[in-house]
Amino acid sequence: MRGMSYKEISKRMKVPVSTLSGWFQDQKWSQLIKERLQRSSIEQGTVRMRSLNKARGGELARLYEQAKEEALAEFGALKYNPLFITGIMLYWGEGDKLTKSVTKLTNTDPQMIRLFSMFLREACGLPKEYVRASLLLYPDNDKAESFKFWADSTQLESTQFRGSTVIQGKHKTRRLKNGICLIYVSSSYFKVKMLAWLDLLPKELMMRAYYESI
Repeated sequence: MRGMSYKEISKRMKVPVSTLSGWFQDQKWSQLIKERLQRSSIEQGTVRMRSLNKARGGELARLYEQAKEEALAEFGALKYNPLFITGIMLYWGEGDKLTKSVTKLTNTDPQMIRLFSMFLREACGLPKEYVRASLLLYPDNDKAESFKFWADSTQLESTQFRGSTVIQGKHKTRRLKNGICLIYVSSSYFKVKMLAWLDLLPKELMMRAYYESI
């Protein structure tokens, strides 16, 4: 059973995954296996995200189901990760849940945008080219200055920004000097995973067993 996931061991030995996790959570080898399986899952998930653009019909439905299974498997390895927890909670409060193909968070605070970017890259393992940003600017905002501000303060690269949209504020004089930043991932596959995590994490955090196993 060397190198097998908890899910695979559970099927073979007829022991619940939660029981296996409790038995082995403090073992160094267990953590290494979790990390290796998580990296493998992320790599495979990136490949599936790319193939989704070409999928149709039944193949598309199969990939979406795979995304849900992948999210569940990764959740076991990520649910104690502070960056993962923070990213999900930020999205719960500030993210767009309605759009089917885009995982998007909009905010005026550069630190929040930077933190969500770290979540996408480091916790979720998304390649840089999948993490993009754009700005909402008021008519009197300096476009070049605003882009520089957001790039510097969020540590996003200029190549990750995809233009801007001019908006009219409700207040005539109260303006944000550098506008508003949107950080997003355009992928239906990743959105399925994000919504699955958003459903799983709050339930997990409200269970006593979660804290007893830390």
